[in-house]
Amino acid sequence: MSTLLKHRGYYGSIEASPEDNCLYGKLQFIRALVSYEGETVAELEEAFREAVDDYLATCAAQEQAPEIPCKGSFNVRVGHDLHLAASVAATQQSISLNDLTRRALSEYLEQRA
Repeated sequence: MSTLLKHRGYYGSIEASPEDNCLYGKLQFIRALVSYEGETVAELEEAFREAVDDYLATCAAQEQAPEIPCKGSFNVRVGHDLHLAASVAATQQSISLNDLTRRALSEYLEQRA
């Protein structure tokens, strides 16, 4: 299981480079490339927070809205059989396929908590 850093609603990865003897990462779930690095976990966490703050400050200075992680919609390719079965199940329950998917994801995440 991967650990993610979190600051001001943004998430960042934690990677290690044995060759360079350092830790590094980048902001996740946005298109902009925002990276950071450190030699210790504490340095990496601080660099991550600074990278998020700098990204937000740069967006503000350029009068651009910062990207928000995970805008609330995504495409899922599940194959014909699963798509058909889910569509039939949703129809039988008189709900949309989006609602069925949302419920299934919520139940899955609740079980993992």
